[in-house]
Amino acid sequence: MTEWFKRRLSACCMNLLYSMNPSFFIKVLVLLLLYKHVDSQCKISRCNSEFIDATANMRNFKRNTAYCNALTAYSSCTRRTARTCRGDLAYHTAVYVIEDLIIQNNCSKEQPTAVPRPPALAPNKHDFPSTDTCDYEKSFIHKHGQSPTYQYCAVFGDPHVRTVSDEFYTCRVEGSWPLLDNNNLFVQATSYPIIKGSNVTGISKLTIIFKNMKECIEEKVYQAEMDNLPVAFADGSVNGGEKPGGNSLTIHEHIPGQHITIQATYIGTTIVVRQVGKHLSFSIRIAKEIAVSFTDEQDLQLCMTGCFLSQRISIHNCCHPKGSLTRKKAHLLCKEKLPVEDVYFQSCVFDVMTSGDVNFIQASQKALEDARALHPDSKKIHIFHSDRTSHPRSSSVLLLITTVLQLYV
Repeated sequence: MTEWFKRRLSACCMNLLYSMNPSFFIKVLVLLLLYKHVDSQCKISRCNSEFIDATANMRNFKRNTAYCNALTAYSSCTRRTARTCRGDLAYHTAVYVIEDLIIQNNCSKEQPTAVPRPPALAPNKHDFPSTDTCDYEKSFIHKHGQSPTYQYCAVFGDPHVRTVSDEFYTCRVEGSWPLLDNNNLFVQATSYPIIKGSNVTGISKLTIIFKNMKECIEEKVYQAEMDNLPVAFADGSVNGGEKPGGNSLTIHEHIPGQHITIQATYIGTTIVVRQVGKHLSFSIRIAKEIAVSFTDEQDLQLCMTGCFLSQRISIHNCCHPKGSLTRKKAHLLCKEKLPVEDVYFQSCVFDVMTSGDVNFIQASQKALEDARALHPDSKKIHIFHSDRTSHPRSSSVLLLITTVLQLYV
């Protein structure tokens, strides 16, 4: 979408908004002037989309309890993202719109709740063959008549995070951070400074907890550390235990000490853990229904939302070359293994230049290899952008305008 088209579309929408409700237009305009839109991990566009979906069939009906419930769910969604949306224009405008509409429609703020999330994968309800209970894909097809939707996440290198929404961040995160935290799976990464006094960090430890699931597996913990990539769970077992579906969770070694895969068939999940040089990497293909089965208290997950704005590093404008490895030299070294200049290539150049460690070339190369193997959409393997720390997306603002127009028509 060209900048000219964006400006024309915004102007058109604002003119229409003014003609419908001049008073509200002035209030929105004040917010436009007061808040500078920043590109953060703010997920207000998701809240906007959920509200539009929830009210899509209400336009020709009296705005009743169902409409108020949708507004309350919208409000709940914005509150969940408040911590990461401060200063975001779309967020603050949405909060104002919701408050205004709750008053206009005499909706009690104490009414229900939130847009329901898909529940945790339930044990066999006897509505499909028991032999399929611990095969997520088969049971999903049996119940829904179609294959499940899958998502992909990866963390590698400095670390760089590719979220399930195919957003890409380079993060300065030291210590332990959850990558995923849902009703069936918990993944935590621990990072350490690769170079003392610099922003460069790498993953030194991964903890993966497969939570107990009736009929399928006992709770299993997998822990990997630098120079210790085991081919067994912490209790020494190599599968999900002695339950009938124990073999729906297995570990496979590809290269000793360097590359293992964990297959969790019962939740439609494949995990790849690698050690490249002196740091670890993590990739996962996970059923969407499983990935989003978490509560409000579990919303801090790098795979779902990326790292905080304050923790993001610009891979173009940060840090100085380490030793003799200039950006130009790093560019040439990475180009040999990564001919497409996408985010994997850019990450390679950044990591090699700032660390002086050529092992990072292989880290980016293997991360791309894992994306090719695990990403559910081959057309989205490569990501191209200039810098996620400084260039805002217009989609949130445009979606917000669409939401506002629907609310006030």
